[in-house]
Amino acid sequence: MKISTWNVNGFRAIAGKNLHETARTLDADVLCLQEIKARPEQVAEESRKLEGYTEYWNSAERPGYSGVASYIRKSTPEVRFGLGDPMFDSEGRVIQMDFSKFILFNIYFPNGQRGQERVDYKLAFYGKLLEICNHYREQHKWVIITGDFNTAHKEIDLRNPKENETTSGFLPEERAMIDVYLKNNLVDAYRTLYPDRIQYTWWTYRVNARARGIGWRLDYYLISPELLPAVNDVIVHDEIMGSDHCPVSLILDDSKIL
Repeated sequence: MKISTWNVNGFRAIAGKNLHETARTLDADVLCLQEIKARPEQVAEESRKLEGYTEYWNSAERPGYSGVASYIRKSTPEVRFGLGDPMFDSEGRVIQMDFSKFILFNIYFPNGQRGQERVDYKLAFYGKLLEICNHYREQHKWVIITGDFNTAHKEIDLRNPKENETTSGFLPEERAMIDVYLKNNLVDAYRTLYPDRIQYTWWTYRVNARARGIGWRLDYYLISPELLPAVNDVIVHDEIMGSDHCPVSLILDDSKIL
């Protein structure tokens, strides 16, 4: 099973670039998109539909803001939208997909760069999601959380850590929430496989950052440790253009999870 995640920074923009080509290249069983910034009715069907996939959209109430979409091939999981809390669900940040053996979360975590109020909102979002994950764990469900976490966990996860110590996305309290998740029986699949590898998944559009290798790793797979034996690889597709993020794929051995 292949799961791919990609913050597209605007569905309508990426549909006019290389969305369909990238979807064919990734050839994922589940494609999780974040920051779609649109409602499905705002996108022409030929741009929105991906051949062979069933689509699920969770758009924000605010036009042109946030939102996630999941494209699922072959499987028919139970799909739920949001976290069950109106404080967060109006922003269209979560799609939950229940594949029976595990729950897959497609998430666009809040960005805290508009001030302390949004940092607090972001931390509260992290806390609410963790409650839900722990509830699933009590039900003996495995969990996969993927998407744009809007947080670089360690210094290895961004090019200029010292210069960004007071920048949202690398604040101590944000990084500490990733630590809390790891202490609550989740693992960073990529960092487990590649503890010393330096790869980024986001680059600002300014200062020619991507070409210069000035990036952040913001897109993750946090998974239940029971799933680790099934993980064949985590691939950062940093050669794929079209957004300020690149796709990241998790490759699972079906025989070890189903």
